[in-house]
Amino acid sequence: MNTKYIDLINQTFDFPQDEFKVDKGQLHFHDIDLMQLTKQYGAPLKFTYLPQISNNIMRAKKWFADAIEKHDYKGKYNYCYCTKSSHFKHILNEALKNEIHIETSSAFDIDIVERLKEEGKITNDTFVISNGFKRAQYVTNIARLINSGHKNAIPIIDNYEEIDLLSQEIDGKFNVGIRIASEEEPKFEFYTSRLGIGYKNIVPFYKSQIANNKKVELKMLHFFINTGIRDNAYYWNELLKCLKVYTSLKKICPTLDSLNIGGGFPIKSSLAFDFDYEYMVDEIINQIKLTCEEEGVDVPNIFTEFGSFTVGESGGAIYEVLYQKQQNDREKWNMINSSFITTLPDTWAINKRFILLAVNRWQDSYERVLLGGLTCDSDDYYNSEQHMNAIYMPKYNKDKPLYIGFFNTGAYQETIGGFGGLQHCLIPSPKHILIDRDADGNLTTELFAEQQKSEDLLNILGYGIEKKDTRTKTASLSENVT
Repeated sequence: MNTKYIDLINQTFDFPQDEFKVDKGQLHFHDIDLMQLTKQYGAPLKFTYLPQISNNIMRAKKWFADAIEKHDYKGKYNYCYCTKSSHFKHILNEALKNEIHIETSSAFDIDIVERLKEEGKITNDTFVISNGFKRAQYVTNIARLINSGHKNAIPIIDNYEEIDLLSQEIDGKFNVGIRIASEEEPKFEFYTSRLGIGYKNIVPFYKSQIANNKKVELKMLHFFINTGIRDNAYYWNELLKCLKVYTSLKKICPTLDSLNIGGGFPIKSSLAFDFDYEYMVDEIINQIKLTCEEEGVDVPNIFTEFGSFTVGESGGAIYEVLYQKQQNDREKWNMINSSFITTLPDTWAINKRFILLAVNRWQDSYERVLLGGLTCDSDDYYNSEQHMNAIYMPKYNKDKPLYIGFFNTGAYQETIGGFGGLQHCLIPSPKHILIDRDADGNLTTELFAEQQKSEDLLNILGYGIEKKDTRTKTASLSENVT
């Protein structure tokens, strides 16, 4: 009878896979010996495998290049990275090796762009697409970037006031895009996205605020839906509605030459993941070309904004099972040495599932378990994997440590979790390891951040020496003023 953990995985999924294999009962991820990594740095730990960022960028570029060639499409393709998925310098440095562009969403993003320009990582030829609801500081920073000579900076208009706000601070002529407020899926609590301008209002908006405005030139129409790019009736219907707006605008606005189809490429969240990226890209290019030909307008240059797809599959987290609690005759809780709420916040905030596998003991028999975090919060648990009704792990044995890994966690978890800041129940953030390859293809590791210490949290909370010194100086200053 096949009762080993490795038998369960082999019977349930097509395994091994490109990034996963098992050697001597231990899991390897992109040929990284995860147990060796764990022995070197300890658990809990998070890691980023930098080469996967470039791998995914180049995959997407090839899909679009192939589709453009196949359909004799006359427009160009531009890959943009959404910085909000992960703002870390090591992420941007890796992504920018691949001749990509940047999408920003807030004021401080522009500061990052300017720092990257100072370091020669991007130039004035790099497109900087600025989304989001813009108010004072964001407008000021965008204007500063454009006034410095970055003519490929394109703020995407999100509401009716932004043209005036930008015009007040930008010297001379500047380019803009308009975001479409797409309609949401019927299951949503609201009908239309809060972002952008409604389908029916875009042409009137262009006529009233841009057409006769000598300072502003419309270059881009921006389309994005919350569910991302999916092969379903909802996505294709929204894309066709977007294309109708584009062709209508193009007929009265000759400067419009680009269509931003947003982001939302899904990433692998299960070993049973199956998504035909090539087909989707091919059909998107085909639909755009057919619609433009029917309407007698030139096809647009295509922009995409891939955040999770760029960085998500580069990340992982490894925990140790500390103890098993059997709370009744059916439920066994494996307690990890960290917290899901603090380290993988999407698991409880939006019920997101990541690939979950044992790191070691693949030759041992398995059991059904629930996973619990260290906080005293009832939501700090992980109880199912997307394509299974339960979690199965090698049987708990207090004399044989068990390590588990969550994979493709590289997007959003650090920023949502508040990297370097306070954590729920003061559970410390785990250490973070950067994994790369040298010129010869050999793996290299670097400790990016140590696990948080008590003094790190105490300083934030006001209990530390640094805070006391600041208060003393403030009191002294007040006395002098008095």
